[in-house]
Formats: sequence, structure tokens, C-alpha cells
Amino acid sequence: MNADNTTDRFLERLKEDSVEYQSLEIDAYDLTEKKNAIRSLMNIRMPLKLSAELLMAQDNYLQEELSAKGIVALSDIPTIKDQFNSSVSFAEKLCLWQGDITRLKIGAIVNAANSQMLGCFVPCHRCIDNAIHSAAGLQLRDECYHIMQEKRIRYGKQYEEPTGTATLTKAYNLPCDYIIHTVGPIVYNGLKETHCQDLRNCYKNALNCCLENGISSVAFCCISTGEFHFPNEEAANIAMQTVTKFLQTNTQIEKVVFNVFKQQDYDIYRGIFNN
Repeated sequence: MNADNTTDRFLERLKEDSVEYQSLEIDAYDLTEKKNAIRSLMNIRMPLKLSAELLMAQDNYLQEELSAKGIVALSDIPTIKDQFNSSVSFAEKLCLWQGDITRLKIGAIVNAANSQMLGCFVPCHRCIDNAIHSAAGLQLRDECYHIMQEKRIRYGKQYEEPTGTATLTKAYNLPCDYIIHTVGPIVYNGLKETHCQDLRNCYKNALNCCLENGISSVAFCCISTGEFHFPNEEAANIAMQTVTKFLQTNTQIEKVVFNVFKQQDYDIYRGIFNN
């Protein structure tokens, strides 16, 4: 199917699905504007019933987008032992990869979620929560909504996901098998030990989630270092220390990828691996 046709069809289905934006006008010749409109309409859509027609149009579109970006297999990512000749503990199991985490074909990717657990509602926001939900599809918000509804029945209507927990969902249109959602600590007015312990829990509980569900490979984003303001270098050191400590007693985890997007984080991790 022609990519333009796939884009147009999904955009029209999204507009039909919306009460407020059915008459939204988009430049018919501007593909970038159409793609931005698609992502925006996906981002703001509440977790309502999904029609078969909408899902078919969405999945066709997202699979074409994934094909255009390119899937990165775990076997294509060198370990830090091979890449940097690193001698740190478990160098043969650890990887550093810079790029879009939604391209990774791996057991699970870790999403830095917020306490509502429904993804980012800000149109085209650059946070990883937005990127993962946008690439996975509307089904992901729907699954997260039902998980949270069940927890609110159990714990009360005001329930929010605590910091440091790990919640497993399907991956839908992503090439990974699963997504693990964790709420990282928010740092204001200086870094405290409680923030550090919360971040350790994010990594530890995500790894435990892998063990409980037979997942042998996982990619971590830089949890809390973006919108949540956790200092990058301290976060990387906590990530490395927590992961290597976990691997000492859990041999089932075969590969852990530290996924970075910014050059700053790549340089920080590389410095840790070369110490």
C-alpha cells in the first residue's frame, strides 16, 4: 500500500473518531503536517472503545512507520566488552546503544511513565512516554487504563501508580515483546537519598518483572533524567550499580541494554564502562 494512502486513511479514521476534530483541516500536500496531526490526535485521545476500522488503519500506518525507521535486532548491538574492550563486571552482558528505543527488537523495553500510567497527553511531546505510546498504538493506553481501573477498584478511586514499581504490558506495534512501565522519582530542590533509592527500585523491579515473566533481555531508557530532572551522571551510576548487583544473583538475564538518546548520556555511560 502506498505510504501516502496509509497516512491519509489513518488520519481520516482518527478525525472520524473525534467529536472535536472531525473538521480539522490539514494541508493535503504536506506529509509532515499530516503525520504531526496523526500523532497529536493519538496523544490526546482518551482511552475509549477502539473500532476495528480505526485499529486496522492505525496498525497499517504504524507498521509502515516502523519499517521506514528500521528495526534494530539485539544481535546487532555489541556488548560493551566488544565495543569498548570494557573490563567492568558483566561486560559480556551489558550494551550501550544510542537511538530510538521504539526500534529495538528485544524482550522488553522500559518506559519512564507518569503516575497516571496512561501515557503523555501533550501533543507531539518529546518525552519517551509519548514516543513509546505513539509508536505502540492506541491499544497501549487502553490496556494501561484497564490496569489502572482494576487497581482503583482494589485501592480506591484516587490511586496513582507509586514511584519505583514495574508494570508489564503488551508491545502492540513495537518490535519488542513487552513494555515495562516504571514511574521514576521527580527531583526538585536538590537530589536526596530518597530519590536515589526510588530510582534503584525502578531498575530492580523492572529486572524482577523480567524474571517473573521469562524475559531474558531488556533495554532501559534513562529513567527520570528528562522531565523529572534527575541528574544524568548520578542516574547512570545508579543504573549501572543496580543492574550489575542484580546480575550477580540472577543468571536468567542474558542482555541488558542501556539505551540513550542524548550524546551527553552516551558519554557518561562510556566513561563508566571505561573506568
